[in-house]
Amino acid sequence: MNKIKIFGLITLMTWLSVFTGFAQTKIDRKPYAAGRFYEADSAKLVNNLGVLFGKAKSHNLQHILALICPHAGYAYSGEVAATAYKQLEPEAEYDNIFLIGSSHTMYLDGASVYSAGNYLTPLGEVKVNTALAKQLIAENKYISFVPQAHSHEHSLENQLPFLQYYLKKPFRIVPVIIGTNDKKELQSLANTLKPYLNDKNLFIISSDFSHYPRYRNAQNADSTTARGILTNNPEKFIEALRQNSRKDFPGLVTSACGQSSILTLLYMTQNMPDVHFVPLKYMNSGDVAPGDKSRVVGYFSIALVDPKIQSANDFLTLSDKKELLKIARATLEDYINKKQIPEIDKSKLSKDLMVHSGAFVTLNKNHNLRGCIGRFTADEPLYKVVQQMTIAAATQDYRFQVVRPSELPLIDIEISVLTPMKKINSIDEIKLGRDGIYIVKGNHSGTFLPQVATETGWTRKEFLGHCAQDKAGIGWDGWKDAEIYTYQAIVFSEDKNIIQSPKE
Repeated sequence: MNKIKIFGLITLMTWLSVFTGFAQTKIDRKPYAAGRFYEADSAKLVNNLGVLFGKAKSHNLQHILALICPHAGYAYSGEVAATAYKQLEPEAEYDNIFLIGSSHTMYLDGASVYSAGNYLTPLGEVKVNTALAKQLIAENKYISFVPQAHSHEHSLENQLPFLQYYLKKPFRIVPVIIGTNDKKELQSLANTLKPYLNDKNLFIISSDFSHYPRYRNAQNADSTTARGILTNNPEKFIEALRQNSRKDFPGLVTSACGQSSILTLLYMTQNMPDVHFVPLKYMNSGDVAPGDKSRVVGYFSIALVDPKIQSANDFLTLSDKKELLKIARATLEDYINKKQIPEIDKSKLSKDLMVHSGAFVTLNKNHNLRGCIGRFTADEPLYKVVQQMTIAAATQDYRFQVVRPSELPLIDIEISVLTPMKKINSIDEIKLGRDGIYIVKGNHSGTFLPQVATETGWTRKEFLGHCAQDKAGIGWDGWKDAEIYTYQAIVFSEDKNIIQSPKE
């Protein structure tokens, strides 16, 4: 009897040893998407990435906390994804890069974090912070490790070659696959991840947008979805998805396949009123030659920016401001007199004039408005935006006739370089003279530059009322149930010689 007990104990210990050894075995996640969504050959993949990054444009953003990126085949969504990654500093170093995607292959409670080993791609091994992965699993009952959730999931893997190609410093990832749309579970996941949403880490949210509507319907649906994200409000994002469903676009099966991942990010950021989302690039599969426009998938890249760096953004020197006024004057005179746009020697411009930034150009004649047009965001350098807005202010402001050559000596040029917009929760946040306002209600919108409040002497409510009534067309009190955004402007003009920023 004792021999039987001893034999049984030895057997049990042997099996425990085997299972313990198995549990400690490193199991790397092998490529699944290679050869399906992107090139499996490393040399061809590097060449393909070089082409995509060559097409992508930088918006010169700083202190990016998160990126929303598509994950389709590189032939379709690669340029949109490369545009997102090109906003990063190639020499940046991160404690962790959190990759968050929604499962395309299975349902599971909460989320699965890969903790058994590293991820592999044709460009090599990507380190996983397995210690942090295991810590997250231990901290949250809705986080576990389900190997099957990762093995045939492309949404995270498709992001890795972009990171491997573009970032010069070593990095490690925390791969998270979400398998639920349950609000409670997503909020719990967000609460666990939120302490890591800072400038030491980077979050990549993997999602395509609309699936399978016609080309124009996709543009409509994707615009609604993006606006929902830009509100930094999870409930308004959910409502945007509902709006798309109510429109009943033929063929539309989802507005965002990664909606649970986007929601998780929004649950993290909803009580961070200073952060803001910046749209980067939009395309859909119909834009890719030969492009079947009867059944498309939408792709949007969006950045989440830390406002502590972007808030005032008065980066222009006195010399820069004078140069922009010189460019605007030359553009105005050449275009009105000759219908030509002067060539600018970029080698003589400062790096700050090459930054992608929104701007308004205002033309004043004898101190009276003669034209004003601008844009909030731009995918071109600031000096080019100023040229384009100068021409638009002189020729496209519907309130005025086109500027005549005889008027040129009487016109003074004012330029307003804009900071990114920030959604406000109370009109008390508006500081007259410092903040411009942008009011959005349904398909109606309108804006006033910061200097309008100073020039008119309006109160805050008059500022809002006139913008709602005169610009947005939603009535004097329309602002009360509209979305309101603020921005600042670096304002300078030929007329004033003394150049100031509203923040000063």
